[in-house]
Amino acid sequence: MDVNLDQLRAFAEVASLGNFTRAADALHLAQPSLSRQIASLEQELGAELFHRARSGSTLTSAGETLLPLARRMLADAASVRRELAELAGLRRGRVRLGATPTLCISLVAEVLSAFHTAHPSVELHLSEQGSRGLLDELAGGELDLALITTSSAEAAERFTVTPLLEEELVVVSSAAAARLTRRTTITLAEVAALPQIVFSSSYDLRSTTDAAFELAGLVPEVVLEGAEMDAVLRFVERGLGVAIVPAMVLIDRPALRSVRLVEPVLTRTISLARPADVAPAAAVGVMQRTIAATATGFAERSGVTMRRVGPLAPSSVGSPASQGLV
Repeated sequence: MDVNLDQLRAFAEVASLGNFTRAADALHLAQPSLSRQIASLEQELGAELFHRARSGSTLTSAGETLLPLARRMLADAASVRRELAELAGLRRGRVRLGATPTLCISLVAEVLSAFHTAHPSVELHLSEQGSRGLLDELAGGELDLALITTSSAEAAERFTVTPLLEEELVVVSSAAAARLTRRTTITLAEVAALPQIVFSSSYDLRSTTDAAFELAGLVPEVVLEGAEMDAVLRFVERGLGVAIVPAMVLIDRPALRSVRLVEPVLTRTISLARPADVAPAAAVGVMQRTIAATATGFAERSGVTMRRVGPLAPSSVGSPASQGLV
């Protein structure tokens, strides 16, 4: 059977108005065109649908049987068109985004602000935790996207991962205090001699800096340990000590001053991960583009401490045991 929506729409209009001429006018069709649609529908169904008379057209028993079905099919088609139009215009939808704590107070804040301003009707959900936990949630279908910070990747097919930014770790101090150095850089050995605030052990960033000091045979002077990112930055602002942090968190923080860390240079790569076997919904696709555009803006504002590395060919990230910097 080859019945189309135009035929059903013509049939329903004639049934409603009881007249071919008025129905053709309502549908902005020439009457011969409407008559051909009805005739083709009757031929496909093998039954007459109207009793035709000069006074008007009334439904046959076959037409009475078809009318509620036709109206339901037309309503369903209208609903589909409306749903697709809403998705295309992002007038509805949902995005579940995961990100590490350092990204939530920097990149993600700008991403969500820009996305919500442009698409206020899209429902947003945010999960904040370390990269390994985010990959767990991504694998379990609890997230659509995850912004992770990886230092290595094992080959696997579970996730599609696109690197976005590579940024350096820098040393921060209070802008109100004396400068750490008159140079634009500071060595890890020099940092070890300064009072330092270090992160909670749950931060992979803490593990990375600890490993760097150990490899260099250095023992840092720690005045406070166990703090979360926001607290670390507040303590540094108050002059309690210095801290090694990702360059990104310094954007729009005038109370802090940063110096590039060298000998060695420590970096992290920020990547966007999504399930490899799931096509992103419309809202998720727009969120991906918003993240990429915001990452580019961050790189341009940061100078030499951050550079755009994507979009690149996606790489695979292995199990949630893969290393990451929070």
